[in-house]
Amino acid sequence: MPMNSIEFDEMYRIVKETFESDLKDNTLDFLLFLRSDFMNFTRIKGYWRNQFYWVVKYKDECVCYILLNGKGDEKQFSSLTIWTDDSSSNWYENCLLNDELSKSALKNIDYCVHCGSCIGGTYKTVLGKGFDNVCRTVMKFTNPDEQEFRVIKELVKIRKCDIENNF
Repeated sequence: MPMNSIEFDEMYRIVKETFESDLKDNTLDFLLFLRSDFMNFTRIKGYWRNQFYWVVKYKDECVCYILLNGKGDEKQFSSLTIWTDDSSSNWYENCLLNDELSKSALKNIDYCVHCGSCIGGTYKTVLGKGFDNVCRTVMKFTNPDEQEFRVIKELVKIRKCDIENNF
């Protein structure tokens, strides 16, 4: 299933016109990676209607969320925040990453701040380690560096494989 071209074009344009230096290059590369991996973007409405916020899906299953240039209450997530999926499966519990990527991933556990998107944080096993008070989106990367983009790409590959194996 090809990515929605209009949504992709909008995201690509926003990043190209508003991001700077390494973040811009890495984000454009990431968007192209998602496109080449047959991901589909859908702009989120409701609370998020005034934000540049998308859910990224593969075969109609959530892979991650992307927010560009958050504003208002979401300004803290500017210029870019990428969240993992909403934990509808346990793919993240014991997935294999090398030590370097695993350390980077675990620095980005998304601890619940009671934002209202869920009933509150819970205990979760992430990459074989236990954590209390974790948000339903498990990991959050704000303005990721090159290393964190490597982690995110690996997590996307693992989630994609999880979707394919559970379809």
